[in-house]
Amino acid sequence: MKVYLDHNATTPLHPDVLSAMLPFLGERFGNPSSVHGWGREARQALEASRQGVARVLGVADKDCIVFTGGGTEANNLALTGVLGARTGRPRHLIVSAVEHHAVLHTADHLERQGCAVTRLSVAREGVLDPDDVRRAIRPDTVLVSLMHANNETGVLFPIAEVAKVCRERGVLFHTDAIQSFGKIPVDVEALGIDLLSISGHKIHGPKGIGALYVRRGTKMVPVIHGGWQERSRRGGTENVAGAIGLASAATLLHADLEEAGRRIAGLRDRLESALLATGGVLPNGHRQRRLPHVSSLAFSGAEAESLVLALDLQGIGVSSGAACSSGAAEPSHVLLAMGYSPEHVRSSVRFSLGRWTSSQEVEYVAAAVPPIMERIRRTSGWKPENARSAA
Repeated sequence: MKVYLDHNATTPLHPDVLSAMLPFLGERFGNPSSVHGWGREARQALEASRQGVARVLGVADKDCIVFTGGGTEANNLALTGVLGARTGRPRHLIVSAVEHHAVLHTADHLERQGCAVTRLSVAREGVLDPDDVRRAIRPDTVLVSLMHANNETGVLFPIAEVAKVCRERGVLFHTDAIQSFGKIPVDVEALGIDLLSISGHKIHGPKGIGALYVRRGTKMVPVIHGGWQERSRRGGTENVAGAIGLASAATLLHADLEEAGRRIAGLRDRLESALLATGGVLPNGHRQRRLPHVSSLAFSGAEAESLVLALDLQGIGVSSGAACSSGAAEPSHVLLAMGYSPEHVRSSVRFSLGRWTSSQEVEYVAAAVPPIMERIRRTSGWKPENARSAA
């Protein structure tokens, strides 16, 4: 049996999404900026997709949706675009220490350009206190950027509360919702968000497409220059097929979001309970305030990379951290920022279930992990009394 439990890294393309995209990868090839029939056809499909994404996000104005080349670009555009629009004055940005590198590396870049950056710490369970945001805001604070859900632990940040703090202080608020969108309800009006990033390939859509919601009236400059596309917020010919795929995937998942979430959470809890019961397995992050499909566990005495490779030989796909960091030698910055020891971090594995994960697959993984884990532990000489001290 082959079991894929790395849906936070990417998801399989939904067959219905592929069907919606195919005509625009073939005979409907027009450039949406062209005025002839082929171009008008492409423009109509693009704007319908923009409306579809806006609808799922609870947005009435479709022109607030900017299509990008992916979630990373959406995050870059949010931070660099907003901070870049404020010239000639002091600029201050607030992020958390557990953000995705798409935000952290952009913050580093802005800091090198003279922008002041505050990186907020989180509690042991990965939760952030809105009062920390309130205390960090300064007269020159331009933007607060905090993820909705962590890509490694699934822990949810109190986004609505933070948004309220930002509104009270007259500060713009951006959230990276790339992992939460399509898994839990995400309504920008209800949450009070000014900017929000999403990505296609995390929701059974195609790779190479993302979107940034930008509240009307938000001042920003483009990151990619070269045209007037996307209302002058992103130059370059739009990825029409990708936009159709993103909108189609978002609409499909939104139709039964809560029911699917309950089913997946039940499977996740069954897998987690079985693995925790084996001994020497410790959970990472808050057990309640998290996405329904993610489980991050530390297997004391077993190197995560060894466990991931051994499971791969059994036909099981999991991750030892963020997919973008899989080749890095350094341990997870997220778990380190949560206060875990390097030994604990290096033994941590992420299981992320998907829409099509079955109970049979969960039982297969629950049975496959313990003997592999014990084999690795025997090699390392691990003893049960070391489990707590390594955390």
